Amino acid sequence: MVTEPSVPSVLQDFVARSRFSREGAVITDLDGTAVHEFEGRVVIPDAVSHALKHLRDLGRPVILNSLRFPLNVIRTFGREWYSITNAPLPLISLNGSLMGYLHETAQGEIAFDEIKAFPLEASEIDEVLIGVQALVADGITDLIVFYYPRDWMQGELIWTPAPDRLPEIQAKYRSATAVVTTSVAELGETLHAQDICMLLLLINAEEDRLMAYQHAKRSNFVTHKGVDKLSGTQALAALLEIDLAHAVGAGDTAMDSFLKGVGLAVHVGDFVLEYKGLLATLRVKDSLELGAVLFRLAELQRGERL
Repeated sequence: MVTEPSVPSVLQDFVARSRFSREGAVITDLDGTAVHEFEGRVVIPDAVSHALKHLRDLGRPVILNSLRFPLNVIRTFGREWYSITNAPLPLISLNGSLMGYLHETAQGEIAFDEIKAFPLEASEIDEVLIGVQALVADGITDLIVFYYPRDWMQGELIWTPAPDRLPEIQAKYRSATAVVTTSVAELGETLHAQDICMLLLLINAEEDRLMAYQHAKRSNFVTHKGVDKLSGTQALAALLEIDLAHAVGAGDTAMDSFLKGVGLAVHVGDFVLEYKGLLATLRVKDSLELGAVLFRLAELQRGERL
């Protein structure tokens, strides 16, 4: 049950004013939005999966838009997501820098097929490396660099300048394919030898020490200039011939910039977001309430088609 009393009228108005039933789609973030953690396991609530399947059966595409990398989505709940559509499922990953389809192979496994990527330019990688080198040279070694190659099979790779931290990092980030320690120069060689879609720099240091570095933040996602969840959504929508002005988007953090490009934006959770939908904006408490909203949306669409 959705607690916000305005939801039914907002949904009805959106369906009446938009072309959602013909040109729209449902675009959803994963963590904190369409999935949640239960007893140590990340799950898709039945309310969400049933509603999305209902919408998909009515002809509306379902698109996942996540910071997660494809291999992680596949390993955690790829099979569950694929079962919603039993057809290739569009995925925008790594903050809009890599997109494609989750699909089932002839062997019955879930795999990823790229359709578009926006890798970092060499100069953008160098800018990060210059900052990392400066931090290390100043004795700040409690930092790690996550890097995500365009080759999705490589998954998530982590670099640290501190060999003694390897066991700790391996234990903490179990989703990583590998954790390595080399010089900054060798890290640069590795990054420049392939297409890299996203970098994530985590630094554990006092704020007053970080102030000496212009671009240093405790947590910093780096993608190609202008690439984020909104630009990735726009690129995929163009390929799929979806009009975002008539689509529904759901997200829960400031990273979910695609919410300002859709017709109906659904904010999930308590975090106050600045993004407003082009036609309407709703707030729901959690993924269960999101499922209720999507199911009501499906009912309204079905009513339009009858």
